[in-house]
Amino acid sequence: MDASRLSRRSVLAGTAAAAALTAAPWGTARAAGAPAADAEPYRWRTVAIGGTGFITGVLFHPAVRGLAYARTDIGGAYRWDERRARWVPLTDHLGWDDWNLLGVEAMAVDPSHPGRLYLALGTYAQPWAGNGAVLRSDDRGATWSRADLGVKLGANEDGRGTGERLLVDPTDSDTLWLGTRHDGLLTSADRGATWYRADFPAEPNATGQGITFLTTAGRTLYAGWGDGGTAALYRTTRSGAWEPVPGQPTGESAKVPIHAAYDAATRALYVTYANAPGPNGQTNGSVHRLDTTTGTWTDITPVEPGGTTSDGSRDAFGYGGLAVDARRPGTLVVSTNNRWAAIDTLFRSTDGGRTWTSLKDTAVLDVSETPFLNWSEKQPKFGWWIQALAIDPYDSRHIVYGTGATLYGTRDLVHWAPQIRGLEESSVRQLISPPAGAAHLISGLGDIGVMYHERLTASPSRGMASNPVMGSATGLAQAALRPSYVVRTGWGDHGNGAYSNDGGRTWEPFAAQPSLAASAPGPVAASADGTTLLWSFVHWDGTRHPAHRSTDNGTTWTEVPSFPKGATPVADPADPALFYAYDTATGTLCATTDRGASFAARATGLPAGDPQFEIAAAPGRTGHLWLSAKGHGLYRSTDGGRTFAKVGSCHASYTLGFGRAADGAAYPALYQVGAVGALTAVLRSDDEAKTWIRINDDAHQWGWTGETITGDPRVHGRVYLGTNGRGIQYGDPA
Repeated sequence: MDASRLSRRSVLAGTAAAAALTAAPWGTARAAGAPAADAEPYRWRTVAIGGTGFITGVLFHPAVRGLAYARTDIGGAYRWDERRARWVPLTDHLGWDDWNLLGVEAMAVDPSHPGRLYLALGTYAQPWAGNGAVLRSDDRGATWSRADLGVKLGANEDGRGTGERLLVDPTDSDTLWLGTRHDGLLTSADRGATWYRADFPAEPNATGQGITFLTTAGRTLYAGWGDGGTAALYRTTRSGAWEPVPGQPTGESAKVPIHAAYDAATRALYVTYANAPGPNGQTNGSVHRLDTTTGTWTDITPVEPGGTTSDGSRDAFGYGGLAVDARRPGTLVVSTNNRWAAIDTLFRSTDGGRTWTSLKDTAVLDVSETPFLNWSEKQPKFGWWIQALAIDPYDSRHIVYGTGATLYGTRDLVHWAPQIRGLEESSVRQLISPPAGAAHLISGLGDIGVMYHERLTASPSRGMASNPVMGSATGLAQAALRPSYVVRTGWGDHGNGAYSNDGGRTWEPFAAQPSLAASAPGPVAASADGTTLLWSFVHWDGTRHPAHRSTDNGTTWTEVPSFPKGATPVADPADPALFYAYDTATGTLCATTDRGASFAARATGLPAGDPQFEIAAAPGRTGHLWLSAKGHGLYRSTDGGRTFAKVGSCHASYTLGFGRAADGAAYPALYQVGAVGALTAVLRSDDEAKTWIRINDDAHQWGWTGETITGDPRVHGRVYLGTNGRGIQYGDPA
C-alpha cells in the first residue's frame, strides 16, 4: 500500500476499550454477576413468505463458482448456498443492543482469499442512531470479528441502493477502503481491525450522500461522489492521491453516480447516473463509458428520460443497477429506476453500449413460489427500485436483480423467477395464532399487509390479503369466542379496514369508515363475540385521535370520547362487554363494561410516557391483564385492571403473548421479549411468570424484536416472533 494514500490523523475505532473489543471474535456480552434465565434448546426457523423487502446489493464472488452474497437495508446479509438453492442469513447473531447494525451499508469480498467477507453495518446515520461497525470473516460469514467505528452509516437511508462503498485494495489484501456518507473516506491496513481517516479531495457534509461507491479498474481505485461540487467521480493517481476523473459527464442527468463496473477485457469503466441518490425521487439519468486507456468518455444511455409514454404520461426516471459480463467482453446490463410510467426494465448490450435490448419486453415471469407478487394489476410486475444487479461470472445467462420486494433471477434471459428462498425481510407488526382452522398463523406486516399462512414452510398461496389490498398493516384482531371472525386495518387501495368470516381466508371491506381512517388508520379490536369493533387512530406523525366504535360490522361508526386518544384497544377474551385501553400518557388503565360505549379509569400511577407500552389479555379468562412496560418491567392484574402488581421475575418486558399451556399446567404459557438479567432475550414461562426460560440463543437474536410475539394455542412450546427486517421467526423445543 502506498503510504501517501493514508492519513493517520484520526483514529475511528474509539477508545482503548473499544479497540480491545474489536480484536476479539464477536459474541454476546453479559454483565458479570448478572442473573440469567435458564435456557432450553430451541430449533428456530423463518416463516416462508419470500423476500418482501428491498434487496440493496448482490455480489458474486469473482473466483468461486456458485458463491454470492446479498445485502438488505434493514434485514442483514446473506450467503447463497448453491447446493440447497437458498440464502443463508449471516447476521442473526446481532442482538437487541445492536439493532442498528441489521442494515448493511456495503459488503466486499477478496478475490485472492475466497473465505474472506467484509460487511459495513449501520442502518441509520441520524443523531439518535448508534455508530456503525465492520464485520470481517475468514469463513464466508460462519464466524465474525467486529470493529466498531466512530462514524454512522445509513443502510436504510436515501442512496442505499448505490454501489458497494467497501473495497479490498487490489494491490494489498490487508488494506480496505470504506466510503462514508458524512465522514469522508476511511481506510484500514489490518483487514478492518482498525480504521483511520484517509485524504480525499471532496468535503463531506452532515446531510449528504458522500461517497456512493468504490470500485477498481486494474490497480486504480474509483469513487463516486454524491454531494455535488467540482466532480462526481474521482480516481487514484500513481502516487496514491485522489483526483477528479478528467472529461467526466456533467449536468442534471449525471449529477449522482449510482453504480460503476469495469470490463477488464476492453478496459472500459461503465457508470450509471441519476439526478438523485434514489431509490425514490429520480427523474433523470444516464449511462456512460470511459475508455481507461485513452481517457475518452462516451454517452451510451439506452433511453433518454423525459419522454412521453403511450398514455401521455411523462417517462421520468434515473439509471441504477449495472453489471458487466466477465465471460463476454463488451456485454453489460443496466437498470432503470423509479420509472413508474413505462415501468422499470433491464437493458442489455453486447457491443459496449452501442445498441441495447430491453429484457422486460421478452420476459416471462413466474411468481408461483411467492404469490404475493401478484398483489395488484396496478403494481409493476417486472420490478421497481431496481438497483441491485449482478451477472454470474461463471454463467453469462444467469442474471439476478433486486426490487423493493424480491430478487429475480434468470438462466436464459427470458424466464425469470424469484431467487429468494431463505431471504426474508419483512417488518412484522401483528401476529395471531388461531385456536383452530387450517392456518396456525395470520400476520400483519409492514408494506405487504396481512398474510394467511396455511403452511409455515411455503409462501401463502393466497398472497396478500385482498379486498382491499393494503400496504402496511396497522391492526389485526380475532374474536376470541368466534375465531372465524377476523378484522384488519391498514393503508388500503379502497378502504382501510376489512373483516373476514372464514378465519382470514377471504375479506370484505367495511361498508363505511370514519373520516380519520383515510389519514390515520390505527389498531383495531373485536369483542369476544365479534359484535363490537373499536378502531383507534394514530397519524403517521404521532398525532393521536379519538377511537370509533361500530356494532354493525363496520357499517356505521360513532366516536368514543372517553377512550384514551391513540391507545390500542384490547378485547377481553371471555366477556364480550369488556374492552381495555392503556393511557400511556398518564399511566392509567381504562376499561369499559358497555361494549366500548364509554371508558372509565381503573388503575392509575402505572408507568407512563412511552406510547409503545402494551396490554395483553390472557386467553380464556376474564380480567387477566399483563402490562409490558419496556424497561419499567412487567405488571399483572387479575381483576380487570383495577389493581396491578409488578412481576419480580424480570426487570424488562417489551412484548408479550400466550400459547398452549404445558402438560399439567392450568395457565397458558407466557412468551415475551424481555430481560431477566442483563441480556434481552426471548423468554417462556410455564408457571405464570414465576420463572422464565430463555428459548433463543446467541446465534438467533435478530436485532430489535420488541413489536409482537405469540405462542401457538395448539402446540405447547411453539412461539412466533416478529422482527424488524428478518421476517417471522418461529421456534419449537429442540
